[in-house]
Amino acid sequence: MTDYQQALGAEGSARSPLPRPSRGFGWFFWFCVAWIGVIAILAVLAPLLGFDDPTQQNFDVLNQGPTTSHWLGTDDLGRDILSRIVYGARVSLIVGFGSMIIGMAIGGSLGMYAAFRRGRVDSFLSATTYVMLAFPLLVAVIAIVAFWGHSLAKITVIVGVATIPLVYRVVRASTLTYATREFITVAKAQGASDWRILTRELLPNVLPTIISFFLIGVATVIILEGALAFLGLSVQAPTPSWGNMISESKSYLADNPWLALFPSVTMFLFLVALNLIGDGLRAALDNREGML
Repeated sequence: MTDYQQALGAEGSARSPLPRPSRGFGWFFWFCVAWIGVIAILAVLAPLLGFDDPTQQNFDVLNQGPTTSHWLGTDDLGRDILSRIVYGARVSLIVGFGSMIIGMAIGGSLGMYAAFRRGRVDSFLSATTYVMLAFPLLVAVIAIVAFWGHSLAKITVIVGVATIPLVYRVVRASTLTYATREFITVAKAQGASDWRILTRELLPNVLPTIISFFLIGVATVIILEGALAFLGLSVQAPTPSWGNMISESKSYLADNPWLALFPSVTMFLFLVALNLIGDGLRAALDNREGML
């Protein structure tokens, strides 16, 4: 066993693993997790579950309320609302999770490295993110999407890049709370590489904060996609998304309130569940920190 491994073992015994919180997450937390899981499974497996084609028009059932044939009714072109909600979840999930994965991969990595290295690297990256955060996020996204195009892939990349500075600030702040602790000092003194310290020492401690912020960020990005849909800058019709379904319903609220109600409720419950899961994870992290 090397000197570093011995010192790391001694230090590990001195700083025992983070204790589990005294209370579990509770049934409502797991209910929210189940709801997110159901939406994700339906979106992924929609072609295999027998849902109607979300773009198929049927002029015999225009603006029809819920029936046994169409459980959530139909829209102004006779398309099945339930099918469009399920397929529309794909767009929201791809934009939400895809954008935050880009933001976390770039902004999170830079935030951890800057907090660990400090010095000029930290000063330069922090100043750069401050400049980026000074420009309104929504205005920047709207301008770039309008100029570059609004395919699903382009929207995901644009929003993902826009989240980098905010992710950087959050991850950097979280990493700073651990970067000067004794176990990091011991690892440096024993000659551990930067990569090992970042991945084996800092990342496991910062990961709960990353996961919590990731989920809350996904909810925020989905709302942003909805805002883009109202401006006509989301995915193009007839591809459904929750945002453009709500936007298209403005002209038919008097004749068909179901057209706006069902996608709005689905989106609302999905966002609430994401935020509650994120808050639950953050509360669990706070409990563990209080026990140190």
